[in-house]
Amino acid sequence: MASERMTVAAAMVKALQAEGIKVAFGYPGAAICPFYDELLKSDIRHILVRHEANGGHAANGYARITGKPAVCIATSGPGATNLITAIATAYMDSIPMVIITGQVNSEQIGRDVFQEADITGAAEPFVKHSYLVKNPNDVAVVFKNAFYIAGTGRPGPVLIDMPFDIQKMEIDFEYPDSVEIRSYKPSVEGNKLQVKRAVAAIEKSKKPLICAGGGIFTAGAQGSLSKFATIADIPVVNTMMGMSSMPADSPLFYGMIGMHGVSAANYAINHCDLLILLGARVGDRAVTAVNRLDGTTVIHIDVDPAEIGKNLAATIPVVGDVKNILNQLIALCENYDHYDWRKELDEVKATQDKPIVPAAPGFVNPKEFIRHLSAKLPAKTVVVADVGQNQIWTCNNIALKSGRFMTSGGMGTMGYSVPAAVGAKLADEENEVIAICGDGSFQMQFMELATMMQHGVGVKVIVMTNNRLGMVREVQTNAYGNRLTAVFLDGSPDFIKLAEAYSIPAQRVDDISKADKAIDDMLAAKGCYLLEVRVEEDQKTIL
Repeated sequence: MASERMTVAAAMVKALQAEGIKVAFGYPGAAICPFYDELLKSDIRHILVRHEANGGHAANGYARITGKPAVCIATSGPGATNLITAIATAYMDSIPMVIITGQVNSEQIGRDVFQEADITGAAEPFVKHSYLVKNPNDVAVVFKNAFYIAGTGRPGPVLIDMPFDIQKMEIDFEYPDSVEIRSYKPSVEGNKLQVKRAVAAIEKSKKPLICAGGGIFTAGAQGSLSKFATIADIPVVNTMMGMSSMPADSPLFYGMIGMHGVSAANYAINHCDLLILLGARVGDRAVTAVNRLDGTTVIHIDVDPAEIGKNLAATIPVVGDVKNILNQLIALCENYDHYDWRKELDEVKATQDKPIVPAAPGFVNPKEFIRHLSAKLPAKTVVVADVGQNQIWTCNNIALKSGRFMTSGGMGTMGYSVPAAVGAKLADEENEVIAICGDGSFQMQFMELATMMQHGVGVKVIVMTNNRLGMVREVQTNAYGNRLTAVFLDGSPDFIKLAEAYSIPAQRVDDISKADKAIDDMLAAKGCYLLEVRVEEDQKTIL
């Protein structure tokens, strides 16, 4: 790229274009206006969200579908600090994002002037890296490095803080063709000796198990996972973040592990003699289901060496890109037979499904509803679950044979599903995208219905309504003598009328007999749609 004379703000836009950015999510303010003025002149589509945090969540959803760093933008001070939750959400789930924030004039930094916030300092625990640009001539290298760091190794958010005066300065701009960061050399190929050790352990194993996490999606390794599991005849379970990495109808798939997981998956992880962790740190909600791993060989494969052995001791650590290592294993493994082990797990799986208890009049059993929904979803549907009871109901009852399941797993951020669904839809407008949330989380994000309508983003929203913060209510019931406090959602609006106020078609399901038609109507709608599902106030998380 030949050198051109331009403002830093224009150079920022040129950098985004050079990185292939087509869509950016944001909320402007005075400190970022020079950049926005240049963005207006470009072909980058800007999506105006109604809250900065939702711009971050939308970029999160976009990045998950494209597999590449996505961009969100905010102004200085409260605009930037409003993004911290979204940055932390992306960091915990290893989502590649580049966050651009405006900052006060460089000579005013540290003087507590209007709308000044030390965002690089405040966000430090939640970013993979951050930059406060003080030299206008650094902008090209900063942007090139930011995108490289965000999208390689273990992906994550990278923050670029741009002072107002720096944006207006003129520079000779030339975007670099390559990146050379001496201290950052992520490993991608697995050590051949360790891979051979892994193969030897697989050959010796009688009861092997694959636990696939969110790193499968990061590496784009869904196909390699399915191929490896089939060749080696190894059952597969998922962490919550790994859900949908294996087709739900595969005879080798046994569901989600953890405190909210299913019996067959938890039985498998406690009775295997070899556990292969793929792109999964197996956090506390998963580890609680593990109580019999003494003597079990653990092969832990992850691109981030810091994650290997963090929660479970690794017998055979393999650092590298999960897809590359799976392909190395595929080349070395033979067609094994673990029929007896699969039969054992099939027997547990056959008895794990409890009968559906009919809901009281005026309500719907969420397990039954999600299964009706699952049966009708078209291929390649993206389902984005929020946090709370709706998340677990969805995880344990949605059966995606193709498509993608997404949620906030590490941070557990309420108010994630709708903006993330907006991002996912914009990343691939051909396929259906459905956000599922509770009435508590919906009220943290329903302002993004306006974003959907303004920009023509046809997301379908399902609101599971029980007039409670359901999961907290259940904790108070079980652990605090049913002393319920601050979990009642009295005063909530009529969600059907709310949708109508945004000119969004909507209907309510208060009997399972209405579910099929309501789902059909929702899926037939060309644009946005809201479906409210009435759930009993004391409904349990595990059904």
